[in-house]
Amino acid sequence: MSDALERPRTMNFARATTIWIALGVAACVVFVASLALGSVALPVSRTFAALLHIHAATPDIADEIVLTLRLPRALAGFGAGALLALAGALLQVLLRNPLAEPYVLGVSGGAATFALAAMLASSPWWGVDLAACAGAFASIVIVLGLARRDVWRSSQDASPRLLLTGVVVASGWGALITLMLSIAPENRLRGMIFWLTGDLNGAAPPWLALIAIAVALVVIVPVAPQLNVLLRGDAAAHALGVPVARLRLRVYLVASLAAAAAVTTAGTIGFVGLVVPHLLRLAFGNDQRMLVPAAALGGGLAVMAADLAARTVIAPAQLPVGVVTALIGVPMFLWMLLRRPR
Repeated sequence: MSDALERPRTMNFARATTIWIALGVAACVVFVASLALGSVALPVSRTFAALLHIHAATPDIADEIVLTLRLPRALAGFGAGALLALAGALLQVLLRNPLAEPYVLGVSGGAATFALAAMLASSPWWGVDLAACAGAFASIVIVLGLARRDVWRSSQDASPRLLLTGVVVASGWGALITLMLSIAPENRLRGMIFWLTGDLNGAAPPWLALIAIAVALVVIVPVAPQLNVLLRGDAAAHALGVPVARLRLRVYLVASLAAAAAVTTAGTIGFVGLVVPHLLRLAFGNDQRMLVPAAALGGGLAVMAADLAARTVIAPAQLPVGVVTALIGVPMFLWMLLRRPR
């Protein structure tokens, strides 16, 4: 798949608009289904009534189910998925590697290590979230500090150093995670494993993820045309007047912070940041002006749909949403790999 990140090509505006509308409609349908379906199914009309009763003085059980349980979970799933897919799309451009995904630079490993340490210390949920955020930031600082020389050299390709540094740092975090799981008491092990596989049951409040995706899009969409030039190579981008070093730093920080916010919200949900950008390239091509915002919408849709399946397939029991995304993402990615011409 070395040629998977081909140069951008123009796209018919009508076709692009149709794809955007289809993604938006699908996201709305899945969002409503996420509020209505579960171990207790509610009519769609009752679901909308619950949404309209947000400020009701005496909410009934249906209002509690929709407003307290399902609405925050659906919003958290959308936000986490949007952040992961956006981070994956950006890292695939930055590293010019079709296998790049949000966790390749060790962000999730740092977040998981600190979060599991907080769980071992019996911290409350907000302490686990703060620890995950601190671990993600620690990983970002370590990788950026070790690769800073190559990142700031416009004439040198920084992707090999960033990729190798991230892989090594992630391996170190992985060793610490294995150590903590091996010494964890039985009564905490299940919760730790669920967090590692990605779990929206008891996820952090969704506002961090939603604010993060809005900020990330505001920061990255204006430079999407420069990302198209960067795909031609650092030397070509520099020759065409693109501030390569500043653009690298912006893309790296946005992708890493997006992954950090996603992991803090919902744990480590796999394959979304890898598969969703590739699926959207089949529809949009590799024009980052369309692909970057579409990745956010498609990622949010994917995680909401996976969480809906996780809550309903074996209801009233629930599956970790990361298991569902992996079970769907693996065959889908293999299909995309096999359909490409040799």
